[in-house]
Amino acid sequence: MGCRAGAYALHGGPWQGPSVSFWSDGILMWGNREVTGVTGGSGQPWWSDALNDPWRDPGSEAVVVTTAPVAEPPPPPFPTPAAPGFGMRSLVLVALITGLLAGAMGGALGYVAATSRERPITLGNSRGDAPPAPYIPGSLPAMVPLVMPSVVTVSAASAQGDSLGSGFIIGETGYILTNEHVISGVADRGLSVTLSDNTTLAATVVGREPESDLAVLKVARTGLTPVHFADSDTVKVGDSVFAVGAPLALPGTVTAGVVSALDRTIETRDVGGVERYYAAIQTDAAVNRGNSGGPLFDYAGRVVGINSVIKSLVDDGGETGNIGIAFAIPINHAVRVASEIIDTGKARRTVVGAELDTNGVAGAGVKITAVVTGGPAESAGLRAGDVVVRIDTHNVEAPHDLIAMVRRYDPGTTVTLMYRRGSATQAAKVVLAADTN
Repeated sequence: MGCRAGAYALHGGPWQGPSVSFWSDGILMWGNREVTGVTGGSGQPWWSDALNDPWRDPGSEAVVVTTAPVAEPPPPPFPTPAAPGFGMRSLVLVALITGLLAGAMGGALGYVAATSRERPITLGNSRGDAPPAPYIPGSLPAMVPLVMPSVVTVSAASAQGDSLGSGFIIGETGYILTNEHVISGVADRGLSVTLSDNTTLAATVVGREPESDLAVLKVARTGLTPVHFADSDTVKVGDSVFAVGAPLALPGTVTAGVVSALDRTIETRDVGGVERYYAAIQTDAAVNRGNSGGPLFDYAGRVVGINSVIKSLVDDGGETGNIGIAFAIPINHAVRVASEIIDTGKARRTVVGAELDTNGVAGAGVKITAVVTGGPAESAGLRAGDVVVRIDTHNVEAPHDLIAMVRRYDPGTTVTLMYRRGSATQAAKVVLAADTN
């Protein structure tokens, strides 16, 4: 292919490729292909930077490639300012309006629905009598109404101050049993009893047994409802029980729990110096000041014990409150004492006929310091110096353990005492007796 004079053929040299021809009619040929979009000839440079091209013939015209101008992209649209946000007051106003509209619409729909019914809807069961309350026989709700007429509140006024406790009717002719410490130091004229129907009656003291913490009162009223007695010897740990009384001056209060332990030996001493002993029924039923002398019932509505003292975390004389440990005098012991008080004006105490060392001994047990001549201990072969370690199945660790357990039994009962004499442990059968005081 020929080239016009002045044209530079791109072939040979270090770069091998197709030849380039430029014709006078402005057609650029690359090899045997036509290239468009360029111009040539005088005054129409083919290459804008031809002078810097190392392959250019210095004697040829400069050639520049002409291209269509590239349109610049349109500027981005000016951002539209965001609409101002709603403030809290606006939101509250919108919510209020929405709620009013919804309420109005609901009311209107409700009215239309109600007025469109043929008859109004009756709520609840209107057919026949209502079913009876689901009181299971033997349950607490079934028992409380049955026993409440037998429970009373005891008020005692003395020069030392007023005392309030509980009690319960044990005879329909007006006999009432309570704790002796509720009426301790109180004369007859300071005693009154309030029945479950809020009738208040004057009361007199029939008799007391301070060491057992029991007292019998009497009111001038017949036709009363006495309690039923359980056999406290058959009570088991875990039995359900409930207390009724006037704790913290709140008459008719009912609290419930279980029997926590049996034969818990108790020794208490009043401010007057009276020592009291008994083997108690322990319960976790809530018992507080004012429950003293009140009944502890089983779920058959029978009295198993008399609520008497509570265990406290405060010092003696401080304000106490229930912590889930309370003690009741077993009703078998209380009924025996009450019967003797009513019959004779006083009650016998059950004794073993021995004096005990109050200082304690090394290890478990209680030392006998002396025996009563002809008394139960001497008759059983016991003597001074023997150390009693058990009475029946109850371990003896302190003097009050032995005294309280002996008081648990009626006079004439035979018990087994285990004792140490020197290095030997022996057993003795002891027939308990009544004191002669």
